[in-house]
Amino acid sequence: MGKCYLNTIGIALLWAIMLNQVLAVPAANVKSAVNRAETSTKVKENLVLPYLFSTDTMGVNLGVGGMLSGYYQEQMTIGGTVFGGEVSRGIGGGVWNYKLPKTERFFLSVYGMLGYYPQQKAYAGSTDEYIPYDRPLPGSNGSSNEQFLQADGASNWFDIKLEYALPFGATKESGRVEYQIENGLLVSAPSGGEEWNPLSSGATVLVLRQFNRYQSFEFEEDTLDGAIHALELGILYDNTDFPINPSYGSSQYLSISHDSAWLESDHEWTFINLDMSKYFSLGSSDYASQRVIALNFWTGYSPSWALEYDELGGRRVIGNAPYNEGATLGGFYRMRGFDQSRFHDKAAIYGTAEYRYTFKANPVEDINWLRFLRLDWFQLVGFVEAGRVAPSFKASELFSDIKYDFGVSLRALMAGLVVRSDIAHSEEGTNLWIMVDHPF
Repeated sequence: MGKCYLNTIGIALLWAIMLNQVLAVPAANVKSAVNRAETSTKVKENLVLPYLFSTDTMGVNLGVGGMLSGYYQEQMTIGGTVFGGEVSRGIGGGVWNYKLPKTERFFLSVYGMLGYYPQQKAYAGSTDEYIPYDRPLPGSNGSSNEQFLQADGASNWFDIKLEYALPFGATKESGRVEYQIENGLLVSAPSGGEEWNPLSSGATVLVLRQFNRYQSFEFEEDTLDGAIHALELGILYDNTDFPINPSYGSSQYLSISHDSAWLESDHEWTFINLDMSKYFSLGSSDYASQRVIALNFWTGYSPSWALEYDELGGRRVIGNAPYNEGATLGGFYRMRGFDQSRFHDKAAIYGTAEYRYTFKANPVEDINWLRFLRLDWFQLVGFVEAGRVAPSFKASELFSDIKYDFGVSLRALMAGLVVRSDIAHSEEGTNLWIMVDHPF
């Protein structure tokens, strides 16, 4: 979907929340119920918004979306959206964090989206194509940003996720953690961060996710398409004070994903993922209610990834995850100065630092017609990122010819959701991304 030049609160809250679930890492999160002091008698939230957005490939689109939170269970959200343009169209919806009946710790999420998009771009080649030995593989660290496939086509996905909150730490008594906030800041006891000990601090969550993807590229002479049907097993230890907007503490997520080439999946592949974050609070100041330094490190490796050669020395990749899964950099979450899924290979390494400055002033607080947004604060963020993909998990490769970008972000806490608008610049251009949640 690429670069975004015009957007609204509607698309940020409703369409981006759908994309957030399929693109975000980690797949697990702490189950929580957030009660605002400003609406202490109302734990239920609802929002219906029309929206308008335009991108460089999709043109102008109109849509409408809605969400309900806390209506059946306090931690549960139901949402959906539909949009359309001259060529593009999409519909999606889901249920998140539904606690299974007669259980206290099992939570089920089911969500998906069907869409058709003009001029989809993939930094990849045909799976049957052998790349000459004197040309870099599409999407590799040394590849050109002119090496891509682009055509109209479908992009559909569907996920089922089962999470289990382990019975110790912050979730010892209940699978859900209760938070009280005032002006968007935590005023109740933090769920973690004072010590690193899963048995007494923070929340540990196991996740089993079955995810499905289908994408097609409709060229004049042919149609290329592919599908995956994969499983992910992961464990998250979130030892932050307030997972929705951490100010101190840390989190770690380890997972393994596997596609056994069942149904119409293209081929078998495996991917291992490690994601770690650390947060340092610098306290408040004259104009800031919070000042936080946030650090993130991520690495991934695909043991099934291999090269196959032809008689002329050309090669193609086999046993790999698709270009937009696995060891991938670029886009909403990692290396925001580059296009979505710009880089991908057997292994990847990534690091970023953010300085998050939350303003005390809230210029929309007294605007009556905007109160339905439940907007608690604005946050200004500066960030730098560095990352590299490589055909092996060797330090000599991963720490050479590293890619960099930097940028600024404006974020807001609305109805318990962090909504962000990131501008990032790299050697390949400048991108604007609208998304839900902090990138980590």
